[in-house]
Amino acid sequence: MIHLAIFASGSGTNAEKIMEFFEFDEEITVSVVFSNKTDAFVLKRAENFGVPFKLFDRQEFADPQFSRRLDAHQVDYLVLAGFLWKVPEHLLKAFPNKIINIHPALLPKYGGKGMYGDRVHEAVLENGDRKSGITIHLVNENYDEGRILFQAECEVLINDTVDELASRIHQLEHRHFPRVIKEYIHRCFSH
Repeated sequence: MIHLAIFASGSGTNAEKIMEFFEFDEEITVSVVFSNKTDAFVLKRAENFGVPFKLFDRQEFADPQFSRRLDAHQVDYLVLAGFLWKVPEHLLKAFPNKIINIHPALLPKYGGKGMYGDRVHEAVLENGDRKSGITIHLVNENYDEGRILFQAECEVLINDTVDELASRIHQLEHRHFPRVIKEYIHRCFSH
């Protein structure tokens, strides 16, 4: 069995879709959810699926001993689902090409430090882009610069609000993120 740890900071809709997708999977399971926010709704979503959750702060995350907390759950892959902190080098080394993130834009556009959530959609609208979308990518030492695994597009409509665009982006995330995780893990094992 392949064990996933989901890292999330907020509501956790992507985390929920991933837990739902793998709930009865015979090869891959979500074994733990980690959050840096005590009031993140993702914790309630994890509880609803019977998935244990753990809290941590910046100091713990930066400590090379942090990976022991992952070992306790036999974690093979990390999935960042609305998690905003930069992944420390010790985790990049412990999980080479095994940390997967989703970004609410078509990278390399609208990536980098501080570009997340509504800030991304605001930038897309301000620039008058006709298309936006999602990027699922591996995590490296730079924000949003890891190898791209998958992208999906949606139209940006002329009178779009941030919320309307965000809603279409969320639909793409929910439709594709769990499947792309599974396909990527399968590819890793077939090589």
